[in-house]
Parts: sequence; structure tokens; C-alpha cells
Amino acid sequence: MNLSELCEKLSLTVVAGDTGKTFDGVYAGDLLSRAMSHVEADNLWITIMSNINVIAVASLTEASAVLLAEDVELVPEALEAARDKEITVLSSPLTVYELCVKIGEFAS
Repeated sequence: MNLSELCEKLSLTVVAGDTGKTFDGVYAGDLLSRAMSHVEADNLWITIMSNINVIAVASLTEASAVLLAEDVELVPEALEAARDKEITVLSSPLTVYELCVKIGEFAS
């Protein structure tokens, strides 16, 4: 699915990066060491973590984008790193569960 299409369907806010990319698969989780070993290239990673390490893990795993749930905001140094590393970061007021359900409905 295309990130811009997802943004439109879920009314997501683009925090940083390019929404012209596609994503294949979703990983939802907040434990960074777990995400590092389970987020696959081109996945959409849904989390409530907002520190600079999220950007490092997204870059390392080659995630298509990070989706911040519950209106979480990146700390300033994480936002700067996302822009520098060209990591797409999106935001939503929905919970992780709500986002997963809605994305699952679109994928069906």
C-alpha cells in the first residue's frame, strides 16, 4: 500500500519524510531491541516511542515509515535525525490497536 493513500484514509499527519513510498507489512511494538530484530525492510512500524533511537532503528531496519500512535510527538533531536536520514514519520491520534485494525481492514 502507498503511504500517501494510507495518510488519506486514516487522516495521518506527516511529521517528516516522503509519503510517495509504499510499505509491505506492519510491525507494532515499542521495545526497541525487539523492533530491531522484527521490523523488516519496507515495513510500516507503529510505536509510541518518540526518541532518537526510534529513528536509528527505522534506519537500520530500512522501515518504510514510522507511525506514531496516540498523538505522540518526536523529541526535537529525533525529528532532526528523521529529516537528516530521510526517515518518513507519520502521526495519528488513534491507539496502536485501532491503527492495526484499520490498516488490516484496508489490506483485506
